[in-house]
Amino acid sequence: MALISPSRRLRRTPFSDGVEAAGVKAYTVYNHMLLPTVFRSVQEDYRHLKEAVQVWDVACERQVEVRGPDAGRLVQLLTPRDLRSMQPGQCYYIPIVDETGGMLNDPVAVKLTEDRWWISIADSDLLYWVKGLAYGYRLDVLIDEPDVSPLAVQGPRADDLMAAVFGEQVRQIRFFRFVPLSFQGRDLVVARSGYSKQGGFEIYVEGEDIGMPLWNALMEAGKDMDVHAGCPNAIERIEAGLLSYGNDMTDDNTPHECGLGRFCNTHTAIGCIGRDALLRVAAEGPVKQIRAISIAGDPVPACDRYWPLLADGKVVGRVSSAAWSPDFNTNVAVGMVRMTHWDEGNVLVVETTDGSRQATVHEKFWI
Repeated sequence: MALISPSRRLRRTPFSDGVEAAGVKAYTVYNHMLLPTVFRSVQEDYRHLKEAVQVWDVACERQVEVRGPDAGRLVQLLTPRDLRSMQPGQCYYIPIVDETGGMLNDPVAVKLTEDRWWISIADSDLLYWVKGLAYGYRLDVLIDEPDVSPLAVQGPRADDLMAAVFGEQVRQIRFFRFVPLSFQGRDLVVARSGYSKQGGFEIYVEGEDIGMPLWNALMEAGKDMDVHAGCPNAIERIEAGLLSYGNDMTDDNTPHECGLGRFCNTHTAIGCIGRDALLRVAAEGPVKQIRAISIAGDPVPACDRYWPLLADGKVVGRVSSAAWSPDFNTNVAVGMVRMTHWDEGNVLVVETTDGSRQATVHEKFWI
């Protein structure tokens, strides 16, 4: 496999020294930064994530900071989720759409104060879209990418590890809420959230200089908890139905097609730029939608391209992510399936890169 050539366009993170010392074996590129993808092996990392605790360098989840008198108006302009009841201290998962209702990103919005927000983005250059809207609507806001790098602590023992570093108060943080907690004299936003279903936290590390001191403190405190460096795990996130922007959905898809209709309050989210388009989608219903797919046979290869889903020789969908699940003893996958074939139990054929397989549609993911 070809190597990635380092350059200033491909940014290291405040935690890269720790990641390298931990023996990272593979990276991907995400928001122009390095994102680890494997440490021991995908399978070993998966098992450890489900049984112990891991520290993840997810600094690639860059923040778009919006601050000023019109900050709330601008964030509402971005999303069909109604933000009027959101309070400082809360995090919301928000689909971000364009004027056609197409998905541009699926970030977590962090409401710091009434006039200051962080939008913790998936892999796309959302900063420029936000700047363009602010300028076009002549809003009184300042927008930039602050020096904030998330570090995630995920796994069944995440509470124990975080309590050892930040104190017992971390156990009281509710899901998708955050509190500022002190580390070496600096307050850091600590949220109960993360890109796994195993439970844990994301620490918004404000200031590159404190990145490695925090990494080292977590590793030292977790020695008796079998702590390891880790990363978002392909097997676990597919089992859980955690979608990957750019893989499972793009700007060609609406939130309803991605199974995210519950995050769209289209009738009340006044001001959302894609509201009119999404009202039509909501009224008519999607003609295709994300589904869980199980694929028969031996472990499938890496899904580095769309795999067609066929019924009677005709394409009725595509698989976008797939992996062998040791816990469910089958290949698990994410697929976009047309409404004519998306019902539970429908049997299709998937054309993988190593041949045709039987694929079964499921309405719910595994965990």
